[in-house]
Amino acid sequence: MSTLLAFRALRDNLVWALVDGRGQALVVDPGELAPVEPALAGGLRVDAILLTHHHADHTGAARALSERTGAPVFGPRDPRLPEGSLPMSAGAATLPGDWQVEVIPVPGHTHHHVAFLADGHLFCGDTLFSLGCGRLFEGTPAEMLASLDRLAALPDGTRVCCGHEYTLDNARFAAVVEPSNAARDAWVDEARRRLADGRPSLPSTIGIERAANPFLRIDQPSVRDPVAAREGGVDDRVATFTALRRWKDGFA
Repeated sequence: MSTLLAFRALRDNLVWALVDGRGQALVVDPGELAPVEPALAGGLRVDAILLTHHHADHTGAARALSERTGAPVFGPRDPRLPEGSLPMSAGAATLPGDWQVEVIPVPGHTHHHVAFLADGHLFCGDTLFSLGCGRLFEGTPAEMLASLDRLAALPDGTRVCCGHEYTLDNARFAAVVEPSNAARDAWVDEARRRLADGRPSLPSTIGIERAANPFLRIDQPSVRDPVAAREGGVDDRVATFTALRRWKDGFA
């Protein structure tokens, strides 16, 4: 069974490491090297470095970490990734260290964004956040909705390892959209306990997100109806998602 490590980086990023019983690791989205240094000094051995998308806060230390450890860098087929990154295709892949990883295309936040599923852990970058989703910098609402649908179809127990610590910020918006959601309230209480203990709120799970995240609940009347009321009606689920994302973009 693998062990999950989370390193706080930059302002609110999380660098993830999935470590097997031998102390060998996959490191995901290293935006900064310094937070990982103590683990490296303590004997963490990196088999591979995974990048979900090209943004610098997820890739900034990939080259330095690769040079430090000798681990290759993998990511989507995107020329904006650091030089030397190895492109991965959708589907199952075997990485150095015999790591079994599923590559899931999730365009929306960026055109070439991918998520990685490894040993029950979903490394989803800036596509799915706990109680939220990423902004649409390059993709369309339809693309992002399809990506979220793809992730929402994973098993309930899948651990959701997002790229940022946004849970409590997203909870404020989720409570406005859907005031009466007991699953969300229970998850927010747990997130606050974790943060008070000095830990990240994450990982969440797919089951929690399906029950509590408004962006995975646009087919529920408790989310669809307030969005429709705010917009004066919405035609379909893409329109509902578009309006919900626009509402969140303007939320203070």
